[in-house]
Amino acid sequence: MTSMISGAVVADYMSPTAVTANPGDGLRQTWLRMQEREIRHMPVLDDHERLAGIVSDRDLRRPDTVDVGTIDAYRLDDSKKVGEVMTSAVTTVRADTPLLTAFDLLLDKRFGALPVVSEEGRVVGMLSAWDLLRAARACV
Repeated sequence: MTSMISGAVVADYMSPTAVTANPGDGLRQTWLRMQEREIRHMPVLDDHERLAGIVSDRDLRRPDTVDVGTIDAYRLDDSKKVGEVMTSAVTTVRADTPLLTAFDLLLDKRFGALPVVSEEGRVVGMLSAWDLLRAARACV
C-alpha cells in the first residue's frame, strides 16, 4: 500500500471545501450544521477569514463545564459560543504536503481531521481520517 500513496499529496484526497464556523456561532447552531453536512470537524474562521481554531463534534458535546453528577448535565443551546470550546492551537497541513506525512500527523496526534491551508494561511480544504481511509482503499 505504501508504494502506491508514497507520491500522493494531501490535495489528492482532501475535501476541497471546508464548512466553517465563526467563534461567535452558537453551539446548537454549529452542531446542527455539522449534522446536516455529515461532518465532525469545522475550522473556525475569525471575521477576517483567518483560521482561529477548530471545533469538533466532541467539543460541542463534552465541554469542560459539564457537571458529571447530573443526569441531564448539558443542554446544547446557542448561549455558549464556539469560541469558548474550540481548540485554538491548530495543526494544519498544506495541499502539497505528502500524504504519508499527514497520515503520520493524524496517527501520532490522534486527530480526526486537519485543516488544509494555503501559503497565506487561508483554509482551502479539510483532510479527515475518512479521506485517508479512502486513500488506503484505493491502494488495495
